[in-house]
Amino acid sequence: MKTFVKILAAGLVAGSALTAVAAMAQDYPTQPVTIVVPFSAGGPTDTVTRLVAAAMSEDLGQQVVVQNVGGAGGTLGAGQVAAANPDGYTLLLHHIGMSTAPALYASLPYDPMTDFAPIGLVTEVPMTIVARKDFEPATLEDLIAYVKEKGEDITYANAGIGAASQLCGLLFMDALGTKMTEVPYQGTGPAMTDLLGGQIDMMCDQTTNTTSQIQAGEIKAYAVTTPERIAVLPDLPTLDEGGLDNFNLAIWHGLYAPAGTDQAIIDRLSQSLQKALADENVGNSFAELGTYPVPADQATPAALKQKLEGQIALWAEVIKAAGVSAQ
Repeated sequence: MKTFVKILAAGLVAGSALTAVAAMAQDYPTQPVTIVVPFSAGGPTDTVTRLVAAAMSEDLGQQVVVQNVGGAGGTLGAGQVAAANPDGYTLLLHHIGMSTAPALYASLPYDPMTDFAPIGLVTEVPMTIVARKDFEPATLEDLIAYVKEKGEDITYANAGIGAASQLCGLLFMDALGTKMTEVPYQGTGPAMTDLLGGQIDMMCDQTTNTTSQIQAGEIKAYAVTTPERIAVLPDLPTLDEGGLDNFNLAIWHGLYAPAGTDQAIIDRLSQSLQKALADENVGNSFAELGTYPVPADQATPAALKQKLEGQIALWAEVIKAAGVSAQ
């Protein structure tokens, strides 16, 4: 009888706990939500996140705050979210670096596939090959010839190991069979500042961080990294047009919660993300930056999980072939 009573009591306690969790999920959110961006303020991922956060704030009825936790190629901020309380109040918006980190780092403080609960994809951003406005080559064809000739005399900025700008640079140099001198920064914001100031020759960065400077004539643009030209920069050729066949790189972004977050909360956040991406103001702002929101069926946990899994496998091969390591 005593054993039965203990089992019954344990069951009642467990049932009460589940009821409490369900109630919490139903009321969610009751306080501000923080989205961690694992890069510095002013960069492309930060720009995307702030647009999405503002729209989600309206839908959720609570402020969605953006917190920048840069460092270690995005792994510092990601690790912070992986270790956070899985209550839906600390989220992560990360880009393609979520899938490259396992190949770049011998020891990560988290596993991208098991330590996070996917919420949904956000956008896929084209990248641009840009340079200081007084850089000598006039066209894409001139640039390719110039890089092959000058090689390591050219300084090439990036946001550090594993950053989208570094991955793009690796692919670009590999396609040309030429090495340039890489200059890492703590984020693309500082890198862009030095490019605008003429301290750096070149960089590869997302349209969300380069479009306005290109349109203003403050930097020189040579190409986009997608198979087709983009509407916001229609005169900018693709790398395919310059003879670099099958060069295709768009930087996808996804929203995550810590593993163990209640499914009802994940579903609520996914619904809110879908509404945010369908918002006309968000769509127009994205278009001005040279990108677009993903359709609703991609802003889902299943779609992000599938994307992440496939990209981890893809980049493991690319990074191994390039011989790149963060340690």
